[in-house]
Amino acid sequence: MKVHREGTGFLLLLFTFLFIVNILFYYTINRGLIFYTILCLSVSLFLLVLNFFRSPYRRFPFDSEGLVIAPADGRVVAIEEVSENEYFHDKRLQISIFMSIFNVHANWFPVNGTVKYVSYQKGRYKAAYLPKSSTENERSTIVITTRHGIDVLTRQIAGAMARRIVTYAKENETCHVDEQMGFIKFGSRVDVFLPVGAEVLVELDQSVTGNQTPVARLHKINYDYSSPS
Repeated sequence: MKVHREGTGFLLLLFTFLFIVNILFYYTINRGLIFYTILCLSVSLFLLVLNFFRSPYRRFPFDSEGLVIAPADGRVVAIEEVSENEYFHDKRLQISIFMSIFNVHANWFPVNGTVKYVSYQKGRYKAAYLPKSSTENERSTIVITTRHGIDVLTRQIAGAMARRIVTYAKENETCHVDEQMGFIKFGSRVDVFLPVGAEVLVELDQSVTGNQTPVARLHKINYDYSSPS
């Protein structure tokens, strides 16, 4: 486990701030209950933020051909047919994953292929689990074309606490499920839009792991899949 590159600068600033605050309290107030309470709160806050910015090393353990892999850690909050009006302008199967502040917030590509479209849009900061957050919140949209010509849209959505979306995907670049697509800071959501005929492999409220849990199958393939333990 290592610290994600998106968090190193913030963690350094936070550590410096908390260190100065605790030094000031140490030398200006009675070194009793108040000081040790502040010290414990400071350590807890730093460890919470450090946990948020963790960056685990992951590789999908099976052949990912034909599968859509969870692009993020979290909980499945939506599986439904919707009208996708930014890119496709037609009906799509939407699978949404909500990330709490306790989840890893790195995002992975859900399929192998070529990045066809990348778009960033400013927006509001509603709670990420709400349906309207997909179209009203700050968001970044990435469309990937698989080698079979199937377009998969993935949308990074900022939540009530998130204030920055980072997207590494660039148009016309090849991508793989083991590569990170981006990062969202502090509470957020990732939507995946698939062809309506895709086979869903997850259920509502199911916990999924980014780059590890298959969430859908795009087409029939010639092998049996077993979920990783």
